[in-house]
Amino acid sequence: MNRSTLRGKPRPAAALLAAAITVTAFCAADAVARSYPFGPRTRAVNDLGNQYVPFHAHLWDLLHGRADGGLLVNWQSGFGSSFLPDLGTYLSSPFALLVALFPRDEIDLAVYVITVLKTACAGAAMAWLLLRLRPGRWWAAGLLGSAYALCGWSLADASYNPMWLDGLVALPLLCLVGEWALSGRRRLLGVLIVALAWIANFYTAYMATLGAGLLLLLRLWLSGLPRRRALAAAGRATATVALGVGLAAPLVTVVYFGTKHAYPGRVTHFAPVATEDVLARLLPTTYGFGSPALFVGTTALLLALALPFHRAAPVRVRAGWSLLVVAVALSMQWTPTHLAWHAFATPNGSPYRQTFVLCALLVIAAWHTLSYGVPARRALAAATALLALAAAVASRSGLVHSYAWPVLLLATAGALGGLLLLRHTEATRSTAPAATRAWSRPGAGGGSEATRSGPATAGIGPAAGTGAVAAGSGPAAGDGAAVGAGVAGVGSVPGAGAGPGAVGIGSGGDGSGSAAGEGPAVTGSVPAAGTGAAGAGGRRRGVLVGLAVVLLVGAQVGEAAATSAAATRLRLNHLDDYAPWGDRQRSQSEAVSEADGWPAYRTDPGREQTVGNDPMVVGGQGAQYYSSLTADVLSRTLTALGDGWTSRGRNVQSLDNAVTDAIFSVGARVHSPPDQHQRWNPRDSTPVTVSRQDVPPLVTVRPAPAPGARTGVSAFGPSPYRNQELLLGTRVYTVPALTVRTADGEQPERAAGDRAGTVIEVPRTKGSGAQGSRGRTAAASRPSIAAQCPAGSEVYLWAPHFSGTARLTDTPARPPTGRFTSDAAKIAAMQRLGTAPASGRVRIELSPTRTGTVPDSAVGCLDTARLRTAVQRLEETGADEVTVSDGTVRAQLPAGSTGTAVLAAPRIAGWRCAADGAETKPAATYYGLVAVPLDGSATSVTCTFHPPGLRLGAAVGGASLLTLVLLGPLTAVRRRRSARHPALRTAGTTATRPRERTTSAL
Repeated sequence: MNRSTLRGKPRPAAALLAAAITVTAFCAADAVARSYPFGPRTRAVNDLGNQYVPFHAHLWDLLHGRADGGLLVNWQSGFGSSFLPDLGTYLSSPFALLVALFPRDEIDLAVYVITVLKTACAGAAMAWLLLRLRPGRWWAAGLLGSAYALCGWSLADASYNPMWLDGLVALPLLCLVGEWALSGRRRLLGVLIVALAWIANFYTAYMATLGAGLLLLLRLWLSGLPRRRALAAAGRATATVALGVGLAAPLVTVVYFGTKHAYPGRVTHFAPVATEDVLARLLPTTYGFGSPALFVGTTALLLALALPFHRAAPVRVRAGWSLLVVAVALSMQWTPTHLAWHAFATPNGSPYRQTFVLCALLVIAAWHTLSYGVPARRALAAATALLALAAAVASRSGLVHSYAWPVLLLATAGALGGLLLLRHTEATRSTAPAATRAWSRPGAGGGSEATRSGPATAGIGPAAGTGAVAAGSGPAAGDGAAVGAGVAGVGSVPGAGAGPGAVGIGSGGDGSGSAAGEGPAVTGSVPAAGTGAAGAGGRRRGVLVGLAVVLLVGAQVGEAAATSAAATRLRLNHLDDYAPWGDRQRSQSEAVSEADGWPAYRTDPGREQTVGNDPMVVGGQGAQYYSSLTADVLSRTLTALGDGWTSRGRNVQSLDNAVTDAIFSVGARVHSPPDQHQRWNPRDSTPVTVSRQDVPPLVTVRPAPAPGARTGVSAFGPSPYRNQELLLGTRVYTVPALTVRTADGEQPERAAGDRAGTVIEVPRTKGSGAQGSRGRTAAASRPSIAAQCPAGSEVYLWAPHFSGTARLTDTPARPPTGRFTSDAAKIAAMQRLGTAPASGRVRIELSPTRTGTVPDSAVGCLDTARLRTAVQRLEETGADEVTVSDGTVRAQLPAGSTGTAVLAAPRIAGWRCAADGAETKPAATYYGLVAVPLDGSATSVTCTFHPPGLRLGAAVGGASLLTLVLLGPLTAVRRRRSARHPALRTAGTTATRPRERTTSAL
């Protein structure tokens, strides 16, 4: 791209450069860290592997017509979960649709490409915004745009939470919307951008909207506009946001109500991190899960720190931007403002999710510094001293590793070297003859002073000088365009001090226009004298500028790549990680596909999970489900039935139990060896198998409950075995008394608090004297449980707060080993241990890995014959035919059915049912499941699902759309009236104010 092209289109050039730098640094970091897809290390940590990849896999299935369910209900997870809230939380970004272009078995690569693309678009959007706010060097805007995209929050937090990256993209776009509101232009486009941002991810869009609002308020204060016009601009911005959010309401309200019906999870309280940790996160290669990742690159940080000392910038600009950055930084550490940033709820996990807003303000402040010319040596020295002070304080933080210092020193040397070279070229250019300088100096963003960042209506900042001033890349004393009473030229003379004779007007254009004045425009021809000297000096300056660019870009790419690589490696040390799609998932998917019989019965992908959402990855229809919106009724129902969960109740697991399989119509179950990617799992190479059993249909008929009897989740008791029988309708378990012994054969202590049961401790190793505990057999040195079960019954162990392994002893067959895991955030699921011997005496050997408890009713002995009888009865009285299509279930019942028709799906909010053609009513509940009362006359039932909040959101969205449609003609009428009566358009303006330019801002 040659210089003339760059002068004409600086914003696209800056955006492309920002995207290129971002992609280069991002991919280089993964290559250095040997992370997927450039190395053997997985990048699927925490929620990326557990949620985002599985949800994108489900979206792929939806787009290709292979999913069980649709936009309303996801029948693959949680025995039927509301999908629209999950769509609005994880998949509503336009970028998510790109998964359809990748093969199904490359879903991890698809998510990676989407992540890189989002990050690159964020850098491009910021580069575009910077040149809209102030003119300047296009490559500098691209460099700082990439600094924003590669900020610490993006690399350390959002890179494995890709839905947050939509907020990173949205912030500069929303700031552009604020600029258009200032100038009264592009109202429809502004509304659409707001709507798209809130649809893509309303959580980070909320934070981005707050940040854009703060920036707009500062711009209004700096503009010096009359109060009436400032209020009008603020009103336009408010209306734009209101209409945009209104258009997004159908999705936003569904997500909001989904959170209200979700399992509460953990309630956390905000605690600000230490100052040294905050300062440490400004430096490259630092990482800490619970601290704000403020890294923006040394170049951007030095420029932001130099702004208060940059005398070429107006005092008002220096004070305003510096105070805003400090205020936002302090707001992150104060609980009331912390809550305001996070929609008044402290999040689970990282408590500094608004950090990208502060990173954006640092980058914008850096751009304002550079747009007024490279700071003088004193200003750079002051900024370097502040950086050294911050580094000295941060050195006390445990987040700073030894390799951070050489990276910081190299980045600082590159940044200072590049900036000083640029300063030198400006100084040499200023000593050249005036005519030559006016010709040879590159334009500010390729345009005139009229392109400085004021809105298209008059008055963002004082103009430079009393006459017309043409735009340049050097300093200008104002935040707006210069307009004078003299001649306007397309040259590049820097402004020299604020003068009262000019009025600032931003063009809102593309940087290629000329300044408007009352005199004729002069284009500036080549000077006759000094052309040869100018050419030689220009070439030398060009070489120096090129060297400066290499130093600055090299420093940016190097330290960003190092920071990202360090975060990638350190995340693996303290976050759970998961393998990408491979042979294990392929085998499971093939097994599920062969056994699948939906909706006649469900196929569960198995208890040995790979990630928290296996059914969405490998197929099937199971209990397993992990979402921020996991329904409260689902989690409580499955917990009452003996299921386990992680993430404090929001990640429910598969429950491998014959009774619950009958209740939920699980006719096929996949059995896989433990995931070999997890180091703590035992090594096992057994093949994937599938077990089948006869189960009732999806809709069964149960006896009507007694009048006044409780049938909700609250009706469950403390024993999961009795709760299963309550849902099944038949007594099938024997729950024997237990005898629990420690490793020494003694009676253990009783558990204190609300956990009734026995304390199981890790056996203590005795002294190293002769023999000691080493002389004992393994069986004699472990705690045990003894019970009496009917001969031939299946033995289950329910120990939700036990960690370790359990297995039956004294049995002829080799029984399976039950593995239990529990801590503060998870409980263990009930597990089958084998078959009771002919004597009925059951002994369970425990191998605890940490102190836990075993409840008094821990053992259940299942009578399989009674279970088969109960299943046969439910099959006989159940539905003859069941059809399922997205959010609608229809079942044909035997004639004369009475009692309660029960759909084997959790009674989440939104279900409405009717018998035959009667009016639909909110579904009843049958111990947590969907139920429909029957009077004996109905031969069919129909249940439909509508997510709570959808109707309200549709009404708000319709009202917003109608308002937007009506505003179009009204705006056109006003413009027509203004064209017929020019006096109305010019009323209240000064005599020297020219007609505003209306070139495109994009």
